[in-house]
Amino acid sequence: VLRAGAEVGRPLVRELTLQAPLVLPVEGGVQVQVVVGAQEESGGRAVSIHSRPENDATAPWTGHAEGLLSAEPLPVAGFELAQWPPADAVAVEVGDAYEVLLGMGYEYGPVFQGLRAVWRRGEEVFAEVALPEQAHGDAAGFGVHPALLDAVLHAPLVVGDGQTVLPFSWAGVSLYSAGATEVRARISPVRENTVA
Repeated sequence: VLRAGAEVGRPLVRELTLQAPLVLPVEGGVQVQVVVGAQEESGGRAVSIHSRPENDATAPWTGHAEGLLSAEPLPVAGFELAQWPPADAVAVEVGDAYEVLLGMGYEYGPVFQGLRAVWRRGEEVFAEVALPEQAHGDAAGFGVHPALLDAVLHAPLVVGDGQTVLPFSWAGVSLYSAGATEVRARISPVRENTVA
């Protein structure tokens, strides 16, 4: 979606809501279609993602997400992380994080087990995540490698209350740099069930 937005001069994903998972078949592939609509009165453009089995041109397209792209200026990060981790953040043990997550119903393959370190400061969570070396070559093919983005979302689960959650809606997403193999993240609550 970020790539589609960049192609049409709308680099900010103002909103994106997931509707259905994209299930990959055991054999064969899928066709994926990203559709960007005409410019709206607000200057934004609707975007949607659909898929269907790759070898069945008569199959209906399944909708997976809908959203809105915007040409607004990219937001400036609202925090300072010159010192990492922040001096008053407390380290959280992550050695058995993926066993804990498995017990909560989350099962991740080796490429998606990227959580390296977590700290907590009040309600805020700070994380370091990295792609395993075997996935470094793939990083250049993505704005943000899916496994890297997913691993950032593991940090709040590790320090959370054990409740199973899945992100389904995104807002204000933009890309500052592409091809990273490691990232640092600050995750802070905005309101119930919403983080920045």
